[in-house]
Amino acid sequence: MKNTRLRVSFRTSIIAVFVGIVLTVGLALLYLSFSRVNAIVRTAASGYLSTVAQASADRIDAQLKSARDNLDILRGMPSVQAADISDNLRLYNLMASMLRNNAQLSNLYMGYDDGSFLELDFIDRSGSEARKRIGAPDGAKFRLFVIARSATTGALQASTAYMDDGLRVLARVAGPDDFDPRKRPWYDGAFEPDAALLTAPYIFHLTDNVGYTVRMPIGSERVGVVAGDILIGEAETMLRQQGLGKSGVAFLFDDAGRVIAHPDLSKWLDRRGAGDRLPELPRLTDVDTVGALAAIEAWRRTGVSEQFFRDRHGREYLAAMQPIIVAGTADLRVVVFAPIDEFYSDIVAERRSLIIVAILLLAALPAAFLIGNRLSLSLRILSREVDRIQRFRFSTMPRLRSPIREIDDLGRSVYTMRSLVQTFSNFVPKRLVQQLVETGDSMELGGTRREATILFTDIENFTSLTEDKDPTQVMLYTSRYFAAMSNVIAAHQGTVDKFIGDAVMGIWNAPVEHDDHVLQACEAVLRCIEANHALNEEFEREGWPAYVTRFGLHVGDVMIGNIGSSDRMNYTALGATVNLASRLETLNKDHGTRALVSQAVKDAAGSRFTFRSVGTIKPKGFARAVDIYELLSRKADLPELPEQVASPAV
Repeated sequence: MKNTRLRVSFRTSIIAVFVGIVLTVGLALLYLSFSRVNAIVRTAASGYLSTVAQASADRIDAQLKSARDNLDILRGMPSVQAADISDNLRLYNLMASMLRNNAQLSNLYMGYDDGSFLELDFIDRSGSEARKRIGAPDGAKFRLFVIARSATTGALQASTAYMDDGLRVLARVAGPDDFDPRKRPWYDGAFEPDAALLTAPYIFHLTDNVGYTVRMPIGSERVGVVAGDILIGEAETMLRQQGLGKSGVAFLFDDAGRVIAHPDLSKWLDRRGAGDRLPELPRLTDVDTVGALAAIEAWRRTGVSEQFFRDRHGREYLAAMQPIIVAGTADLRVVVFAPIDEFYSDIVAERRSLIIVAILLLAALPAAFLIGNRLSLSLRILSREVDRIQRFRFSTMPRLRSPIREIDDLGRSVYTMRSLVQTFSNFVPKRLVQQLVETGDSMELGGTRREATILFTDIENFTSLTEDKDPTQVMLYTSRYFAAMSNVIAAHQGTVDKFIGDAVMGIWNAPVEHDDHVLQACEAVLRCIEANHALNEEFEREGWPAYVTRFGLHVGDVMIGNIGSSDRMNYTALGATVNLASRLETLNKDHGTRALVSQAVKDAAGSRFTFRSVGTIKPKGFARAVDIYELLSRKADLPELPEQVASPAV
């Protein structure tokens, strides 16, 4: 009987076994690579969306801060504090300049407890319907509404003037006489200790527009409130620009669960009650159509600002939340969320193609090995790059390119994420970040005691020098001044802790320890004086007043570390040493000096620098009196301390 059992050759068997092993290993590797792509996409999406949320919060913070700073300048003016608002062209020009430079504001105004009132409106920002409603003549750019007491009768009289861009009066009418600022929503409650900077939406008088008001109380000679209006339309446009893709959304909410600003908030406010009453603000449950409320609740429980969640159809979303710091007691938060498949749509849509192509290529063993190795290498490079970004160790590696579309898109996304994170890291003290990376410690509240040299600076008569200057120019010139001081401090191993108004606080021997920190601090003060002199010569050539700077320097034990809250920390130093350094700076004014230091600084640096005795003080918190000295110069026979090659440690 003939043997009919199936038989195969050795060559066929070994090839079949080898191909089976290659396919098994290849498919396993493909599965692992696919999982890694998913992980990288989620990591990149989380990092990028977090950056977008922080940028959104910073943008809203900046707009509110800009409005707040303008109101702070206004309420500090003597004419505003004294309610000198009638025929005050200088005040009108300042308010017009502020409106031109703050596109989010439609007007600025102030009201007082006796019913006096001043309002300057940028007419075109309220829309064409509002222009018709108030009867503004052609060519009018501003509307000036004043309620002031008559010089003859003492009674309140109201008048409205329409002005061109140069504040020349085009028309003037009496009234309206039915307006009382004390009964407006922005005035009510402004003097409470916990009054919010931003009001809830309400209807504006005369223009009949809906919006928010940024307000601040006046608490000097006269009791009153300064304020400015932000139209709902401006807020909606600003938030609509923050969304990602077709379905991305950004909105503002508070801790009470109310939606304060939303790209579609006007549709909830299209019904009006009696007077100025609006429908109740929508709740989070009203605007949440995809399940973002669960992500917000998870953020509140865990403190993790990036949260993944799915809607009822199983679609995966990513949300990122950030607080609006300037809003203060209003407790505002911004949330930005978008579906993952839109965020990286090309990568998500093409991942199946990666599987099919890889399987086909595995049929040709040499090509399969080459392509598999290439894919694995690209993913490993991207993985290492993401890890470096997480550790703030930014490389100069060019964007990774690949003939595979998914890998090329991912390389572009990681490159973009690196650029964005590197840009925002400029706002974090680099030496602190480097120390955290090297030690593996996490950012936690608390600190340690150590010796540190503390510097305080202040510009002499800064308020009087700049109170009548254009606010934009003040910011530009003061930023140039801060840059010059910061560069010198960083070049001598110091860290700029913070900018306090026009003052600078610097720290030596923290976060990185240096044995010669007192010498470096003294050298930095002398170099700052030189840099200040050179900068003032530039200012004077440009027609800007000189910034004469005073310095206070002290060395001693401080508590240094992180203070604040779990979601917003500040690395700084506390203690009597800090207070004495600040006190020394202010004493320059009494003694006619530029740089005062303590006995402790002189003892530590007297071998290299020349000092002049000024006197003795008994500061609060110190058991003994402290001798103080003026830092004059380096000793003639000693060279200058070398600068360190470093970027500003701010």
